[in-house]
This record gives sequence, structure tokens and C-alpha cells, in this order.
Amino acid sequence: MPGDFSSGGRLEIRITPADVGKRVSVRQLVEIVDGHPTFTDTVGVLASWDAGVVCVTRRSGETVRIAQASLVAGKVVPPAPQRRSRGVPEVTAEDLEATASRAWPATETERLGDWTLRAAGGFSRRANSVLVGGDPGVPLDDALGRVVAWYAERGLPPLVQLPDSSPYGASLEDRGWAREGDTLVRTAPLAPLTRLPAGPADVALTRTPDAAWLAAYHRTGDLADAALKVVAGGPSVWFATMPGAIGRAVVDGPWALFGAVEVIPEMRRRGLATAVMGALARQAAAEGATAAYLQVEADNAAARPLYDRMGFTDHHGYHYRRPTA
Repeated sequence: MPGDFSSGGRLEIRITPADVGKRVSVRQLVEIVDGHPTFTDTVGVLASWDAGVVCVTRRSGETVRIAQASLVAGKVVPPAPQRRSRGVPEVTAEDLEATASRAWPATETERLGDWTLRAAGGFSRRANSVLVGGDPGVPLDDALGRVVAWYAERGLPPLVQLPDSSPYGASLEDRGWAREGDTLVRTAPLAPLTRLPAGPADVALTRTPDAAWLAAYHRTGDLADAALKVVAGGPSVWFATMPGAIGRAVVDGPWALFGAVEVIPEMRRRGLATAVMGALARQAAAEGATAAYLQVEADNAAARPLYDRMGFTDHHGYHYRRPTA
């Protein structure tokens, strides 16, 4: 058990700064009352160990800062088991983010160790940010310097995307990289989505976005050309259009990404989003997909109940970081 630190009846600290990046369980002394010590345990990724402070990032994304002097026990523990639903493959946050990146491809990429620098003319944060994975292959400050320079060369602001559980979150916070764009990645079995009811009109599926689809997509701003290259990219892309609503799905092996589901305000609450999702799900299933996933902003209270009813559950969260200085 993660909290079982004893070895022959003694508490031991069996972790060092060399274990940064590993999942650990630590115990700290909180207080001593009438001679009786009180402890608390924390389990998560050892994010940093510097200047007498130990930082552990929990699975929820919360980073706990612990004074090294109060640390009484610690050990490396196995990775957390992945949540699994019927029909949904076991997958880590990093692997699912890599799949999502293929479904929303940047027009230019460059590797930095296990990190991927992405640019797409400024359209969307996802396509114009660094996908942070494992080790960048150089010290963190050198990696961040390369990131800043790479985006400056393209006239873009430096931005990184990382899972909430990433051990780099606390280090970026300490370096003044502000957090923004909290997003939830949600997964669901695909089969129930294929049985969603049809809407009041037929849903047309096309391989490329037609004029009606593009006219209904309101997130391009002045970057229509750059946006088209991103939304049309991916392993197997489908666009759904019906009077009053649109959607997009990308099939990649067992996974189908759903996104760009928009309904014009005057036609909401008529089942159009459900009809679009159902049509895309049936097409994805025909191509062999078994699992669905989507990304929704954490504060989007309107969309989450709809996805709850469709069977989506939270898999992990991610956010962005940008330098404030």
C-alpha cells in the first residue's frame, strides 16, 4: 500500500531529488500535540525537490508543497491504474494527448526530446503550443529558452500544453509561466453514441468542410486559411452538416475525436447536437472505432451535462502555460 512506509518498525525516506518525475508516496509531519505527532500522506508525481521544498503533483492536478524538514517518509510507488470503461481502451494521458494532436494537426512541428513544438499560423492554442510529454532532452531552462525562441521566430507567443498531472507544472509555476485554458478530456464507449436519435433533418457527412460548414464555424476569426489546414487535417476526418448545426470527427484506430459541434442559438435544445454526434459516431464505428473522446473547457457548464447524458466521463485534464515576463 502507498502509505505503508515502515521497514522493521521505522519510517524511512527512500526517495531523493533523482526521483523527480516518478510517482511517489510521502508522509509529512503536520504538528505535535501533547507529545503525539500528526502526519498526512500525499501520493502523486514528484514534480520538484529544490531549496528545501518538495513538490508533489496529485492526479487531480493539485501540487502540494512540502518543507523538506517536515518529510518523515517517502518511497517510489507504481504508476496509478488507468480508469477504464467498457469499450474504452486503457490509455495514459500522454498517449491520448498524442492521439488528439494527430486529430488537430499543426502545419509545422519540431521535436525537442519527447516534447513537440507545434505551429499553425496562430489558429487555436492546441495547434500553436508545445505538447509536453516526457523528457525534453536538455535542462528545463534550456528547453524553455528554445521554446521562446522558436515561437518568436514565427511571430507567435510561447505556449505549452501539459496534462494536469505533469511534473513540469510546479516548475513552470515557479518560473512565472501562468496557467490558463483548463480543459477536460472525456471518454466514452462509442457503441451507445451510434444509437443516438436522428434530428428533424438529415445530417450530411463530407470529407471536406463545405461552404455551409465553414460559415457555421465561428472560431476562425481572421485566420480562415490557417484554420482550414488544421480542421481538414487528421487520419480520417468527417464533417457533419445539417440545418442549424455542424460537427467534426476524426477516426484514428480505436479512437474517434468529436469536436466543433455547434448549434445556432435560435435552434438549440432541439436535439441537433445529439443528431450530429450520432451521425458521426455511426460513421466512426463503420471504420472500426470503439471509443470516443472529446475536449471541453472545464468551465463550460452548458456542455458538460449533455456529454454526461451521452456517457462521457472525465479521463484527465490539461492546461496551458505562458510566460508572464
